[in-house]
Amino acid sequence: MTAESNPFQGHCSASPEEQQEEAEREFDALADALRAADIDVVVVDDNSEPHTPDSIFPNNWVSFHADGRVVLYPMEAANRRTERRADIIEMLADKYGFQVTEVVDLSAHERAGHYLEGTGSMVLDRANRVAYACLSSRTQLDPLGDFAQRMAYDVVAFDAVDRDGVPIYHTNVLMSVGETLALICDEAIAREDQRGAVMARLRETGHDVLRLSFDQLDAFAGNMLELRNKEGDRVLAMSSQAWGSLSLEQQGILRANGKIIYSPINNIESSAGGSVRCMLAEIHLPS
Repeated sequence: MTAESNPFQGHCSASPEEQQEEAEREFDALADALRAADIDVVVVDDNSEPHTPDSIFPNNWVSFHADGRVVLYPMEAANRRTERRADIIEMLADKYGFQVTEVVDLSAHERAGHYLEGTGSMVLDRANRVAYACLSSRTQLDPLGDFAQRMAYDVVAFDAVDRDGVPIYHTNVLMSVGETLALICDEAIAREDQRGAVMARLRETGHDVLRLSFDQLDAFAGNMLELRNKEGDRVLAMSSQAWGSLSLEQQGILRANGKIIYSPINNIESSAGGSVRCMLAEIHLPS
């Protein structure tokens, strides 16, 4: 079960049926907000069988890369492994014309009990080929090294905990890296040497760094994603809760970086324990 390592999950008192109905409304509203910002959105319906209750977070099982490669990831929870669907990759090629040159399948690490849950476990600075990774039961060194070697990324690995000292399950909960702006709850990185290494690497790669508090981490402010719309403009997508947790000064910094998109997904955040970035498996494939 995913809730064992995700303290953000399971805080909704509504019935499962009510949660599902509200999640669908929130999902559709977010998709509409992205389309209104001139971002192409590909929505894939889930299958009724097998039951995959966390499939709303596709970025954990797959990532798409500009050289045409698609990476599949080893998942900690057994019920999430069936989210990996070859038909979705085929559909992107056949229906939308994306070019897939290779499928890099890292899922064999599951047999050894080693996991790396995609761009939840890693926050990728694609331009500088740096993978930031907060180590946890879901983010482990063996598959992380395998990814780095195959995809030619440098790894910046570290340990991080929440305000109660509980290990943070996914890196994208505490940080987001865009083209020139990075957001991070750096106080979650307890070891000074690791915190210094992360901050130094962000600055070395030309990023301005916006620091987040634990309160803002809890509001999913670290779970943002910078996108590009059809005109090539930057768009930063996040939840309404995340946006509302920021100070006016922080909001101003984000507005200067690009267009802001936020949508209320309180039910998804409280019941499933993830936010907007988790819901987006951005497509960098050539077309």
